[in-house]
Amino acid sequence: MHVAASPHAARLRVPSKVVVHWSRPVVPRDPDEVVDNVVNILSLVAQCQPLETALVIWESALNKRLLDRALLEAFDLPPAARELLVRVRPFSDSGLETIVVSRLRWLNVAMLPQAWVHGHRVDLLIGERLVVQIDGATHTGAQRTSDIEHDAQLMLRGYHVLRFSYEQIMDRWPDVQAVIMEAIAQGRHRA
Repeated sequence: MHVAASPHAARLRVPSKVVVHWSRPVVPRDPDEVVDNVVNILSLVAQCQPLETALVIWESALNKRLLDRALLEAFDLPPAARELLVRVRPFSDSGLETIVVSRLRWLNVAMLPQAWVHGHRVDLLIGERLVVQIDGATHTGAQRTSDIEHDAQLMLRGYHVLRFSYEQIMDRWPDVQAVIMEAIAQGRHRA
């Protein structure tokens, strides 16, 4: 559990599993509130969490329209939050999508999360023709059948579809990255 406290607040004894963030809030805190403002929470996330985890949380907040980039830019954010603001995009529809795009940015290839291709959204379009689909736990039964049908339609229209599972992305990323790099090296992202 993470809690925020003013940097000048009296030191409290807290359980060992509680992390206290002694920091100045971006938005003043109402002393009677138990839940902090979203801007303050994102600011603390940027300072406390590893970059990839913080990016997932920030992109999720933007995607869910809890706030927008223009609003965040208007605040006096700490350096770690400013750095995240430069990187964050509101388009990824899941944390896995954020992770994949973040891990592939170094390739300097056009990537469009949640692109519309042949009447359906795809998780990630790399270049003009390489489609990356990311399957979470919900890709079973009718959803899986629909995905396979859409993959076939995309392939008939000249797209190259790569489909990866949660386990592959989180536990075997070097293998996933190698497949995507090979596809790009073969020019499968170009029309």
